[in-house]
Amino acid sequence: MLDKRNFYINGKWTAPLKSNDFEVINPSNEEPCAIISLGSAADIDSAVKAAKEAFPSWSQISKEEKISLIEKLYEIYKSRWDEMAESISMEMGAPIDWAATEQTSSGATHIKDFIKRLKDFEFESEFNNESDNYIAYEPIGVCGLITPWNWPINQITLKVIPALAAGCTMILKPSEIAPLSGMLFAEMLHETGFPPGVFNLVNGDGAGVGTQISGHSDVDMVSFTGSTRAGRLITKNSADTIKRVCLELGGKGGNIVFADSHPEAVREGIRNVMRNSGQSCDAPTRMLVEKSIYERAVKEAAEEANNIKVDVSQKKGDHIGPVVSKTQFDKIQGLIQSGIDEGATLVSGGPHRPDGFDKGYFVRPTIFTDVSNNMRIAKEEIFGPVLSIIPFDTEEEAISITNDTSYGLGNYVQTQDKEKARRVARKFRSGGVYINGKNADAGTPFGGYRQSGNGREGGTWGIEEYLEVKTISGWK
Repeated sequence: MLDKRNFYINGKWTAPLKSNDFEVINPSNEEPCAIISLGSAADIDSAVKAAKEAFPSWSQISKEEKISLIEKLYEIYKSRWDEMAESISMEMGAPIDWAATEQTSSGATHIKDFIKRLKDFEFESEFNNESDNYIAYEPIGVCGLITPWNWPINQITLKVIPALAAGCTMILKPSEIAPLSGMLFAEMLHETGFPPGVFNLVNGDGAGVGTQISGHSDVDMVSFTGSTRAGRLITKNSADTIKRVCLELGGKGGNIVFADSHPEAVREGIRNVMRNSGQSCDAPTRMLVEKSIYERAVKEAAEEANNIKVDVSQKKGDHIGPVVSKTQFDKIQGLIQSGIDEGATLVSGGPHRPDGFDKGYFVRPTIFTDVSNNMRIAKEEIFGPVLSIIPFDTEEEAISITNDTSYGLGNYVQTQDKEKARRVARKFRSGGVYINGKNADAGTPFGGYRQSGNGREGGTWGIEEYLEVKTISGWK
C-alpha cells in the first residue's frame, strides 16, 4: 500500500501538522491502495501563506519564462504517462487502456493547448488609437483549486495550467477519494522547477479543507468542479470575503435523436453515456427519440447496453470499470430502484452487481424506456451507467423537454438536416452543444448555464478566469 501522507507546501513535501489518516480505496476490489492525510486549518494556513508570499514575484515573471516552464512540464508529463494512467486506474477505477488513451491524454492536451494560448495572449494593450487609456490584465492572486474524482487530471490541468499562465499562485485540493494523480502531478511540477510557494497541494475532504479554502481571507479566488450541492456551499462560504468563485457543476444532458439521424446515432449515444462508467458531467443521460423510430431505438439501445462489458480496472481491453466508491454505488442503486418504482420500463441492466462480481463497485449498464421528464431518473444527476429514453412528437416538444431541467451543461442533437441541427442548437439552454456526436476542439470554452455553474474553462477563456482587468487613464 502506498504511503502518501505528506502535502506539497512551499516547494517541499511536508508532514501534516495534525495526524489524520485516510484510506484510498481501489474500487475494483474495495481494498485500500494508499494512505493519505486529511489536512487541517493549520495546513491550509501554511499553504496559503506560502502562496501569498510567492505571489509578488511570480505575478511579475515574464510570459516567456512561464512558457518555458510549462513546456518543460509538458515534456515531463509525457515521460511519466504510464505512471499517470496507472494512478488514475487504481484510484477511480478507469480501465487501464481507457486511463491511458482518454484520461491521461486529456491532461496532456490541455497543457499543450494552454501553451499555445499563452503565446498568443496579450496582457496589455492600448484601449484605442484615440484614447490615452491603457488596459492591463493582471493575475487575481492566490487561488484555491478544488477538483473532482471522475476526470481527475483533466480537471487539475484545466485549473492549474491557466492559473500558472496568468501569474497566480495556488493551493490544489484534489478529491480525497482519488488523490494519487494530483500528487503525481505535484511531483512533476516540482521536477519542472516552479518557484517554491507557486503551487501547493493539501489533501482533505470538502467539509474540512474545502471549507477552509473557500472561506479563507487570503484566498482571492476559488475554482471548483463537482456537485451542484457542493457548489452552493462553496458560494455561500466564499460570500463574506467577496472572492471570485468559478463553478463547473452537474449536468443532465439531453440527446435529441430525430428520425433522420444517421444509422448509428442511438448506439453512439449509448456508448457516450456508458464511457467512464457514466461518470461524466456532460454525458447525454436523457435520450429523446422521435416516436416514428422509437421502437427501433429502444431495441438498438438495449442491444448496445447488453454488449458492453464490465470488468476490473487493471484488465486491458474494451470494457467499463467500477464506479468510484461505495457512496456512489449506493446512490446509483437507489436511483435505479426509483426508476422501477415510478413505472419506467427496464430494458437492460437493473439493480445489483453484474453476474460474476461479488465485490467491487460495479454497476450494470442500465436502460430505462417510457420515461417521463418528472421521474427522478430524468431529473437527478445519477453519475453512473444509466440512461433514460423519452419519446417525443415534435421538434418544439423535444427542445422543451431537454431544457426542462435545472442544469445546463451539455446537450446533443442527432439529425442529418444541418439547418435543423443549427436551429435546435441555438434553442438549447446549455454551455455546450454537440451535433451528431462531434466533440469540442481543444481550446474551446467549457462550462454551463444555471445550476451547472458559471465561468468557463479551456483556452483563452480559461486564462481570463484567473485575471483581473485594470484600466489606466493618462497612459500616453
